Amino acid sequence: MARVLYGIHGTGHGHAMRGLTIARKLRQHEFLFVANDDALNVLCPEFSVYRIPNLGTVFNGYKVDFFSTVSKALPLLLRRGRYIDEILGVIRDFKPDVCMTDLEYFVPRAAEQAGLPCLTLDHQHVITCCTHSFPPSLLWDVFVQGLTPRYLFRPTAANLIVSFYAPPVARGYHARVVPPLLRDAVREAKVCDDGHILVYQSNSTHRALIDFLHTATERTCYVFGYGGAGGRDGNVIFMQKSEEGFLDLLRRAHYVVQGGSHTLMSEALHLGKPVLSIPLGSMVEQLVNAFYIEKLGYGKRVGMDALTPDLLRRFEADLPRYRAAIARDTFCGNDLIFDLVDQFIQTGRLQLF
Repeated sequence: MARVLYGIHGTGHGHAMRGLTIARKLRQHEFLFVANDDALNVLCPEFSVYRIPNLGTVFNGYKVDFFSTVSKALPLLLRRGRYIDEILGVIRDFKPDVCMTDLEYFVPRAAEQAGLPCLTLDHQHVITCCTHSFPPSLLWDVFVQGLTPRYLFRPTAANLIVSFYAPPVARGYHARVVPPLLRDAVREAKVCDDGHILVYQSNSTHRALIDFLHTATERTCYVFGYGGAGGRDGNVIFMQKSEEGFLDLLRRAHYVVQGGSHTLMSEALHLGKPVLSIPLGSMVEQLVNAFYIEKLGYGKRVGMDALTPDLLRRFEADLPRYRAAIARDTFCGNDLIFDLVDQFIQTGRLQLF
């Protein structure tokens, strides 16, 4: 048995679900998580968590609020020495054999000072550690916002990138791209098609999307992420947060309308569901994910200001083509990821091939 100190980015649930899935599978090792915010609800019921402030992202008006995000991060970064020392104290007490990070700021820096191997396991570094052929419309966003995973959450000596698309790793990075890590419940779900649309927006669903669903389709649309109060407005049913209820609607959906979350995209693709992606403005990871959804033929990307009934008709006409493309590919890398992480925990090294 080895001890693992695992830093988790606290905004949203995707990072924490990845960490939880790994810790559940590799229970022969002892995990201590470092996290805050949304991640606490996911991790605390099953594992020990040391709370430390989170460099999170603030959203407003269906895009990243850069001023609020920087305002939240700046005081933490000015006191980063204090928090790194705090994690060094955790390292002295817990005595981990290795460290891991899923877009968390303080753990990899403390690990470096303590001389401990640290594995980055996330999706965001697909932007930093890989080469892409983006259209001109994406280049500025990718350059500016790509500075965050390149410098703020910089790659570590070993990087395991989970992704439903696999661009080549750029020279100079010790990194490997593997298919997504899925929850057991998703892997075991029985798929069917009941004709409804599953809609998910993790950061305050824009009213334009609701109006679009009213005018563009008569299908029942189950919407998650819109305040969580429940209720119905015509063909739109607002759903309260429920992991089980969400997955049940996902496995039975005709297709999925979502932002650009890699976690949901991966789950939808694994279950054979095409994706209409409406990425958050100024959120480079979501913009890149949506670009690959369209490039690989798994669905379509569109901006919030381009939602029209005709767009949805064209999307639905292309559903057979999307489903055929999805059926050709594999979207679950669990067994490979578990093996690679277990090897890293035992040896402190990531196997590239």
